[in-house]
Amino acid sequence: MNALLNPPALPVFAELLPEAVEPAIDQLLAEHRARIAELAARTQPTWATLAAPLEALDDRLNAAWAPVSQLNAVMNSEAWRTAYNACIPKLSAYATEVGQNEELFQAWQALRQSPEFASLGTAQQRAIENALRDFRLSGIGLPAEKKQRFAEVSESLSRLTSKFADQVLDATQAWSLTVSDQAGLDGLPENAMALLRSLAEGAGEEGWRVTLDMPSYLAVMTHARDRALREAVYTAYATRASEQGPQAGQFDNGPLITEILALRQEQAELLGFPHYAALSLEPKMAESVDQVLDFLHDLARKARPGAERDLAELRAFAAAELALADLQPWDMAYAAEQLKQQRYALSQEDLKPYFPAPRVIDGLFAVAQRLFGIGIVPAPELETYHPDVKAYAVQENGVTRAWFYLDLYARARKRGGAWMADARVRRRRDDGSLQLPIAFLTGNFNPPVDGRPALLSHDEVTTLFHEFGHGIHHMLTEVEVAAVSGINGVAWDAVELPSQFMENWCWTPEGLALISGHVDSGEKLPQELLDRLLAARNFQSGLMTLRQLEFSLFDLEIHRRPGIDFAAMLRVLDEVRDTTSLLRPPSWNRFPCSFTHIFAGGYAAGYYSYKWAEVLSADAFSAFEREGVFNADTGRRFRQAILAQGGSRPAAELFREFMGRDPSPDALLRHTGLLAEVSA
Repeated sequence: MNALLNPPALPVFAELLPEAVEPAIDQLLAEHRARIAELAARTQPTWATLAAPLEALDDRLNAAWAPVSQLNAVMNSEAWRTAYNACIPKLSAYATEVGQNEELFQAWQALRQSPEFASLGTAQQRAIENALRDFRLSGIGLPAEKKQRFAEVSESLSRLTSKFADQVLDATQAWSLTVSDQAGLDGLPENAMALLRSLAEGAGEEGWRVTLDMPSYLAVMTHARDRALREAVYTAYATRASEQGPQAGQFDNGPLITEILALRQEQAELLGFPHYAALSLEPKMAESVDQVLDFLHDLARKARPGAERDLAELRAFAAAELALADLQPWDMAYAAEQLKQQRYALSQEDLKPYFPAPRVIDGLFAVAQRLFGIGIVPAPELETYHPDVKAYAVQENGVTRAWFYLDLYARARKRGGAWMADARVRRRRDDGSLQLPIAFLTGNFNPPVDGRPALLSHDEVTTLFHEFGHGIHHMLTEVEVAAVSGINGVAWDAVELPSQFMENWCWTPEGLALISGHVDSGEKLPQELLDRLLAARNFQSGLMTLRQLEFSLFDLEIHRRPGIDFAAMLRVLDEVRDTTSLLRPPSWNRFPCSFTHIFAGGYAAGYYSYKWAEVLSADAFSAFEREGVFNADTGRRFRQAILAQGGSRPAAELFREFMGRDPSPDALLRHTGLLAEVSA
């Protein structure tokens, strides 16, 4: 029996086999096509005869595909990759076919225009409106030949973006450097050396193995005194999946970028949009491309004076203290770490012993309990897919209301980065029972070494809180209509609000008291270290803000200019850097070739969402700053206004419900130390 055809209520990974994936997806899609034809043909559709059974079909398909997608990302064997890639075009074709099904569209239209619509709940009405919008964005109004072309473009994009991600992973995994002399790694802290030694042992090598996985890469770039080593690692990382660098042409994503941009432009023009950026913004919170550009350029203007000061200080320090008269990009992280230590007597290595992963996780759960009144306990009822992965249940008054998997550590054949994905969505089933949400929370943090708990950097702690914020948005929803439950149906540029909101507790003394405890003694973060951490919060915030704005502006610009090929894309990047880059990367830097967020993720012409939502999250946190960071009433209001309602209402409405007004950027400027720049 193929376990994917009738997925159990809780995922069972041991029964999932790569060779069973394609046959299961083929059968599910065939059955769903037949069922959709039957539903669309019914006269006088109602919620119960149209929307509810379609939701059940979507849920069955998601229950089968979600674990496959996760396993492909975190245990990327050749067998799982082959199975995943074989199904991507089929799923894309199916989605486009459904989106262009005229009979189905007419049925949804009839439901929208029926007397029943007025009596439906807010979530049901929103789901119907969103469905009709999505039909329009799937080309429902196109003539037959253009519909066919739209389907071909959509399928090609699915294939190309999946290949883009594969080649980034392959390029990352293919490069390594084995160091036989410990002196060559002078400056690296003990735990980083232990990690590199374990990587070498895992590869059957002597010495220490440097890779491009984030824990290894950051350790070298931040701490290695050997400038030539930093340059070599930077060069390999910055040229991944490109025609440059040590793997030149081996996994080259440049041609894919040209194809992806051309197909996105064609997709937009088929739907009547001038460019892909306009199409991307259609379902988002922002009103226009010009509004977003004004927002980004305004932030860049406000951040630039601070960034110029940051760089001047760093250059002066590097020349005087580190004999680096010609500061280069591969020196930036190292020089910044040395300057931070001199100025604040603080480094990530000072902090790591106070953030052992078990303590941080317990503290995170305690923060969630105080804010939202929930308990989080181990969930032995959930089978995991790897020994690193832990499973938990979210409970309220002793009753389980959600589950999640926590997969924190970097390992071979695991895609880089951190993310939340849903395994199940909260919905009311046909039999009246309630399906509870299940989430995958994934990171790529420093793993445990030599039997000791993993020690997290403060940056990794913040990332964990970020992904958990996405998780609680998914898990604490009270909406029972899948299309707008949890993160579903939430405008893309507002979906980062809960995740960035949760990061704030990594910077409050009250939050840090819960998440810190020395790995050996259990001692809380000492007041002296706490003071230094908080004092250093805005260290180089101007440069970091400009860097994020560079990504956002680059993304938006290449998606609003028709006819962009790879060479033209690089010229656009240079234009953007005229505004955002104070220390230009080398001409051979090819960061776009590994920019999976926009070329393989959901952030195309939407990377600005991070800064857009950061305004929302900082402003929302200002309510807690006024009323108490663990004020239970404020936490309940946030939960009810933002988390509980998911995508059932527009994000702007929900924000106003919580704050009583429209968002203001003042809190973000204050948190990043840039408000004084504006006032001056």
